Amino acid sequence: MISNFDDLLQAARAQPSPQRLLLVFTGAELPADADAEQRARFEAGEGGALVPLMCVDKRPDELASFAQLCTEADGMQSGWRVVLAGALSGPPGEPPSDTSVDQAFERLLGLIQAGQMDQVLAQTLAFTRDGAAVSLQA
Repeated sequence: MISNFDDLLQAARAQPSPQRLLLVFTGAELPADADAEQRARFEAGEGGALVPLMCVDKRPDELASFAQLCTEADGMQSGWRVVLAGALSGPPGEPPSDTSVDQAFERLLGLIQAGQMDQVLAQTLAFTRDGAAVSLQA
């Protein structure tokens, strides 16, 4: 059971094939057609539509902890609210290629931009800024 980002790191390190973590840092925006209840929730820090701000891939051994990842991410884009994380493996015993990583990011970003969050959430885990796993609704 993965309850926080550091659990994900442990699980990725334990896999028999080398992994690369695909990380999409997102902000939130209020859709133009939001109703009053949605606006109130958004102003309270809940809800909204996820908007990709930046993507990065990391080998699990490149990260000591979620705190390290946050420091690096905040150095590039401090306005993120949720990080979507997936893991990608390559052929048996080999890490995924750069091409595979790029294609996976293109798929994820395309799904996010198309509003197909149910498919995104089926392929990733979501973590808040404190590293806690969070369940998002599509």
